[in-house]
Amino acid sequence: MQLRDTIAAVSTPPGRGGLGIVRVSGQGARDVVGRMLRFPPGHHWKPWSSALASLPDRDGQPVDRVVASFFAAPKSYTAEDVVEISCHGSPAVLRYALERACECGARLAEPGEFTLRAYLNGRIDLPQAEAVRDLIEATTLYQARIAAQQAEGSVSRRLQPVKNQLLELIALLEAGIDFAEDDIDVASSEEILRRIQPISEAVSGLVASFAYGKFVHQGFALAIVGRPNVGKSSLFNRLLEQDRAIVTDIPGTTRDLVSETASLDGIPVKFVDTAGIRAGQDLVEKMGIERSYRAMADADLTLVVVDCSAPLEGEDRELIRRAREQGKFLVAANKCDLPGCLEIAGALPVSALTGEGMQALRNGIVETLAPRGRLEQEGGFITSLRHERLLKESGEALEQARIATGLGIPHEMLLLDLYAALRPIDAITGATTADDILNQIFSTFCIGK
Repeated sequence: MQLRDTIAAVSTPPGRGGLGIVRVSGQGARDVVGRMLRFPPGHHWKPWSSALASLPDRDGQPVDRVVASFFAAPKSYTAEDVVEISCHGSPAVLRYALERACECGARLAEPGEFTLRAYLNGRIDLPQAEAVRDLIEATTLYQARIAAQQAEGSVSRRLQPVKNQLLELIALLEAGIDFAEDDIDVASSEEILRRIQPISEAVSGLVASFAYGKFVHQGFALAIVGRPNVGKSSLFNRLLEQDRAIVTDIPGTTRDLVSETASLDGIPVKFVDTAGIRAGQDLVEKMGIERSYRAMADADLTLVVVDCSAPLEGEDRELIRRAREQGKFLVAANKCDLPGCLEIAGALPVSALTGEGMQALRNGIVETLAPRGRLEQEGGFITSLRHERLLKESGEALEQARIATGLGIPHEMLLLDLYAALRPIDAITGATTADDILNQIFSTFCIGK
């Protein structure tokens, strides 16, 4: 990938639309666009402004009337000169405009190359670059808002104090080793442990926040199970707020899995309605029940629906037992609007008919999957599996450093663990150089007086 080349690509999705944009970036962006478009006499490039132009064919005949917007380096998306050409959204026009840009000196951009250049040119950091992808792929407004916060640097801002504290500790030990003749006190074990503790707690907190963040990023699957006629399909429809599953009084109406994806509190959820669990009456119903059990095993959360207008049966208890063994689950006591409804320990009372208790059920579903997530939204949380693995690695190295300090291991060896804790954080925020360590040392200590 030649990063000095001028690159071009269509930046709008494939298909027809009112407008389409061809983006050109690089030192030669203005020259490329100047050759491919026909501007009015006297046109000159003015940063952060737009100009009307004509897109001619190879014979000089106009193909489209376009708007060219110029963003001067370094205050553009890529920190290079960028020109965005707004055409009418015909695939033929956009394809021709891109071909002309390449004929006039640009080359086709590689996937993600505009954002790569933004990162390499210091416009954004790695978490921000990853958030750009997440923002594009967002399927709910809440996902988009979280990705937008991360694109603005929320993850980096949360990690920077942790990194600074770790750098201060490293600098303290490096100074004690390298400048011992200058009478700088070597930190005691108690002081080192005191400094490690808040760093370790902050890293552990970020790792724990992924329990909620991963569901925000990728959504989760919810299997709704229960005996026939307890109201599974009615509850399924109520959660979706549409009549998706067939509802009748006839036992065994649902014989196959019915699934639909919808937003629950801003998180994409795949709801799966399953066949009623009972001793099957025929081969088809038995196959449906087997699929119900598989759906329970595959789901992130199982919602066991029971009928609270009647005593619990053995099949209800068996389903609850199976759900408990397989992972996280909730029990919904449906038909709570009927007289004589029984209180069932640990169950959330709901009515699929009237909607009573549905908001509490929705809240319970999210809280069961990530009980600490809501507490950490304002402070930021991580949504990337890569970030979680790196932070776990950093946390393990910090734990090794804590153990080594307690054993009185020499500081030269202890520094190996601290650098091992720093490297994964660097892989998220960007590398720490030797100059960073030296600057920290000389800004903190009065060396060489």
